[in-house]
Amino acid sequence: MASGTASRSEDEESLAGQKRASSQALGTIPKRRSSSRFIKRKKFDDELVESSLAKSSTRAKGASGVEPGRCSGSEPSSSEKKKVSKVPSTPVPPSPAPAPGLTKRVKKSKQPLQVTKDLGRWKPADDLLLINAVLQTNDLTSVHLGVKFSCRFTLREVQERWYALLYDPVISKLACQAMRQLHPEAIAAIQSKALFSKAEEQLLSKVGSTSQPTLETFQDLLHRHPDAFYLARTAKALQAHWQLMKQYYLLEDQTVQPLPKGDQVLNFSDAEDLIDDSKLKDMRDEVLEHELTVADRRQKREIRQLEQELHKWQVLVDSITGISSPDFDNQTLAVLRGRMVRYLMRSREITLGRATKDNQIDVDLSLEGPAWKISRKQGVIKLKNNGDFFIANEGRRPIYIDGRPVLCGSKWRLSNNSVVEIASLRFVFLINQDLIALIRAEAAKITPQ
Repeated sequence: MASGTASRSEDEESLAGQKRASSQALGTIPKRRSSSRFIKRKKFDDELVESSLAKSSTRAKGASGVEPGRCSGSEPSSSEKKKVSKVPSTPVPPSPAPAPGLTKRVKKSKQPLQVTKDLGRWKPADDLLLINAVLQTNDLTSVHLGVKFSCRFTLREVQERWYALLYDPVISKLACQAMRQLHPEAIAAIQSKALFSKAEEQLLSKVGSTSQPTLETFQDLLHRHPDAFYLARTAKALQAHWQLMKQYYLLEDQTVQPLPKGDQVLNFSDAEDLIDDSKLKDMRDEVLEHELTVADRRQKREIRQLEQELHKWQVLVDSITGISSPDFDNQTLAVLRGRMVRYLMRSREITLGRATKDNQIDVDLSLEGPAWKISRKQGVIKLKNNGDFFIANEGRRPIYIDGRPVLCGSKWRLSNNSVVEIASLRFVFLINQDLIALIRAEAAKITPQ
């Protein structure tokens, strides 16, 4: 078997030498004939060794694309000749450059991804709030000032978002798809927080400030003007907005007293502040400032603790979503409502003022706003047996009831929807008419006996 393989390799070498000599003589390289047909046959021992060596050499140098060099004295084997014959002699054309249209398509496909990444701050609820508010007021400045979004947006950001919803097809399409996926209860809560238009406020201002309108009055107003009011308006929402308008003297029958003529108008509290500032202007103490900053941090920490314990008190904070709890229950006699908090009166006598560590009161006015001008015990609200409420001023500063000052040591009768103003903090006093009517009926039964 070894002799046969040796004779076969000698014949092949002689044939290859004759072909090479003839091609050198003629000066041309003859075209090799190769067949695409692959015949499976068993390899001999020498061919197995040569093919394994050829595979290892091609793996080592095939990545560079250059054919490995051979020694001058070595001759190619039969298996290497077959492999060379199978390789096409035509040069490989260079890969064409990508067309500019393809790059443009890739860039266009990446644009929506970037748009969705930039829309992270604007929630679908913010978009719906913005659309409702603009439809109500037609003024982006009033929308920026009056609408409470999920993030604090600047006026420029609100304008850019509105123009994007109008003119950018990609952003408007994504926003519409996101708004359609909102829950109906979330949509109802957003619609309840829509701003009031000028036409709505003009209709509400016609309700007199001296009258005591009920929910039926505002319900009748809704029925008489269905086109003027927003579709999500309720009688209770109209009543709450009318009370706010009454606080700020925006009703038709209310008049604001003109300020006295002069360049600068000073009241007693402003003059007192100026005197204190002039005394402390030149006296700067670093130790005192450090103590004040430490005290400020301590007070902020206490405020945070108090905010966490609000559910234990008789102060109900209005919900941010606009769905507030009912004003009265079976134990609430009256409510002192401010812009931020509501104080429930569940006893016949409550004290108003500013709470401290040494002084605990029923109604802490510092939760509504800056109360450093308010006395620690500013006033007392009492319920008489006949069902009338009276407020007595026990502080240094006057209390204003519907614009009338109540000085220290004086008292005044409170009626339903009375506006109580204490050191620039305004409240509306609401009376539980049903419970007071029962108290008056019981008092009337006891008096004849």
